[in-house]
Amino acid sequence: MTRQRSLLEKTKLPADRPLAEICRPSCINRIEGQEKLLAENSPLRLMIEKDEYSSFVLWGPPGCGKTTIARLIQENTNHAFCPFSGVLSKIAEVKKLMERTRFLYNNENRKTLVFIDEIHRFNKSQQDAFLPYVESGAIVLIGATTENPSFEIIPALLSRCHLFVLDPLEEKHLRIILTKALSNLSKNLSFDDDALSCLCRKAGGDARKGLNLLELISRHAENGDTITLESIKGALNNPIPFYDKRGEEHFNLISAFQKSVRGSDPQAALYWLARMIEGGEDPMYITRRLVRIATEDIGLADPQAIVQAVAIKDAVHFLGIPEANTALSQLTIYLATAPKSNSTETAYNNAKKDALTTGHLKVPLSIRNAPTKMMKDLGYGNGYRYSHDYDNNYSYQNYFPEDMEEKTYYTPSKFGFEKEIEKRLAWWEKLRKNQEAVQT
Repeated sequence: MTRQRSLLEKTKLPADRPLAEICRPSCINRIEGQEKLLAENSPLRLMIEKDEYSSFVLWGPPGCGKTTIARLIQENTNHAFCPFSGVLSKIAEVKKLMERTRFLYNNENRKTLVFIDEIHRFNKSQQDAFLPYVESGAIVLIGATTENPSFEIIPALLSRCHLFVLDPLEEKHLRIILTKALSNLSKNLSFDDDALSCLCRKAGGDARKGLNLLELISRHAENGDTITLESIKGALNNPIPFYDKRGEEHFNLISAFQKSVRGSDPQAALYWLARMIEGGEDPMYITRRLVRIATEDIGLADPQAIVQAVAIKDAVHFLGIPEANTALSQLTIYLATAPKSNSTETAYNNAKKDALTTGHLKVPLSIRNAPTKMMKDLGYGNGYRYSHDYDNNYSYQNYFPEDMEEKTYYTPSKFGFEKEIEKRLAWWEKLRKNQEAVQT
């Protein structure tokens, strides 16, 4: 079978195509960063190799390979192929071409692959126009979006599509892409390692952005030049923050950041946060440190701190840089202005000391679990007092090993929610003394 032409008129490729277009991969195996999605026998790869498609949506950040995958499908399919742009296409154009696909399906038994780039730009009415053709089988819808499909694609359409999630490109992928791109330049150029790392950071996981930056830099370079940090700075006409992700400055900045948050100074904390982000620090590294701060420096003084931190962790992972900047700022301000306490860390360290020296002591029989008859016969669980059977849902008993005296590891601070915890501990201590008096 001969390959079908696109329903839209093709034009000759211009001689002065952008570097990002010149470097676009020509086969699946050359796509960097999506190894899991395009692995052997993966659903998407099998669709492409067998040329047998069902509707699907490609969801991922800019420059990660969504359009490249669609182009490869267009170049290799025997089906009719119709590309749309969510930015440029109008509803009248959509309806006209959908009728053409219906004709091909009804009269020639040919399905049409319809690729919609930036499908989230289509409103509900525009998306509705595709629905009957997807339902009838006249078209196979291939959507590409940088936005959350569950918010931006109508449920009726999304429910009829597979969802394939593309990962943002890591530095190792960008290094490969940018290094290979040097051979497509009109000049003989090379990178020094710091410059290549800098360019990867500025690309922010977006191969297209990285290639566009490289093309701009190449215009300012002479044949035979080595691209350095200074040449990048000169070409882009903006300062490059000094930041060594592996050296002392990396640890100096994160230390300054954490100490500013711990010291309840949101202004300084925001400054150090911006230094790290603009220098290209991994946003998840910053987020992990903030989650640690929520437990180490705030803890139970504000139990919502860890909830906020974990929620922002998910937001940063979902948004990526630069959109995640405000999420990181929000969490930084929240933690810097929260009441501070290190009582949970101190409590654990105190308990750890005893645990390391008394790890040989056995768990008392009364508080052992007894799921079998044999264990019950051996005395497991004997004498355990179930707290909910007593007044105030409290029953005093010794929970420490028999050969170890009871200890106090946790002492709440006087700040935030720990003031309430202090009241509860005092109340339980009063109940304990009353019960001890009755027992004696």
